Amino acid sequence: MKRLFVLCLASAALSLGQQWPEVPNYELMKIPADNPMTVAKVELGKQLYYDKRLSGDGTHACYSCHLKEKGLTLGVATGQGPYGAKLTRSAPTMWNVGYLPAIYWDGRAPSLERQVVGAWTGANMGVSGKDGRPSTDDIAKKLNAIPGYRQPFQSVFGGPATTDNIAKALAAFMRTIVATKERSAWMRFMTGDKKALSAQAQRGYKVFHEKAKCDNCHDGKLLSDMQFHNVGIGMDAPTPDLGRFVVSKDEKDRGAFKTPTLLDISKSAPYFHNGSAATLEEAVDFMTKGGQENPHLDKTNLKPVKLSAKEKADLLAFLKSLDVTYDIADPKLP
Repeated sequence: MKRLFVLCLASAALSLGQQWPEVPNYELMKIPADNPMTVAKVELGKQLYYDKRLSGDGTHACYSCHLKEKGLTLGVATGQGPYGAKLTRSAPTMWNVGYLPAIYWDGRAPSLERQVVGAWTGANMGVSGKDGRPSTDDIAKKLNAIPGYRQPFQSVFGGPATTDNIAKALAAFMRTIVATKERSAWMRFMTGDKKALSAQAQRGYKVFHEKAKCDNCHDGKLLSDMQFHNVGIGMDAPTPDLGRFVVSKDEKDRGAFKTPTLLDISKSAPYFHNGSAATLEEAVDFMTKGGQENPHLDKTNLKPVKLSAKEKADLLAFLKSLDVTYDIADPKLP
């Protein structure tokens, strides 16, 4: 009864014009026509996002790889999924994921719904339906046997839990993980509050923008151009990860990976798609030296720059000012 009352209040607030969390003064998030946002769907998706029963062996939830104290990443170079599966790339942050036109480091998922199914059936969650492991249909059946899930699925989707509507509910919740003005000093600064960042951080932003030209790629409010660039990470390995090339088959994409947002970056070490930079200072040093030479290095956007000790300290102060407050409370699971 209490949960129903809260949902009714939320629905009433939305009907009076309340918006979903959004990046201020930015283009509207694109919501798929077949998966509109509703309060009840987001609430259901939030429970699923935190529920380890969705994984093959019951050890991992979506949240397990996107921890708030780690900037919504896992906080290790490459983690471990269910059944001891070794993951091959670091977990990217979830901040503003609903704005991305392509998901994953290589952009292989064109929507959050597709990303959910990919992670669910892959090593991240281990629900492959192979080698004696459960399928997504098996997990759906398990959820339908839980009264606290069975009723919400009927209410939200007009039927039982299925692979499709589980993915839709999860995607709806993920679209609320947004760096709003209330959560982000950077967003307040970008909408006119010049006191949101310290004087040193503002000097660092000037270095970021004018001298280091970090915003050739980390641009705009999202601090990402959402494009793919080769900066040389891992290209000296015997068998390098070719990133976007595996998806696009375009030669220019060899070793290219999506520009990650810098939001919450002070918490999300280690850095880069393979977690090869242990500290933020190490990551800054790598980028300001112009990356790692290789035949496909993006020399158009990435050029060496020499910073003084003061300029580097100011730049780091700016990067550390990009923290975001994750104020989403853990849900009560049925």
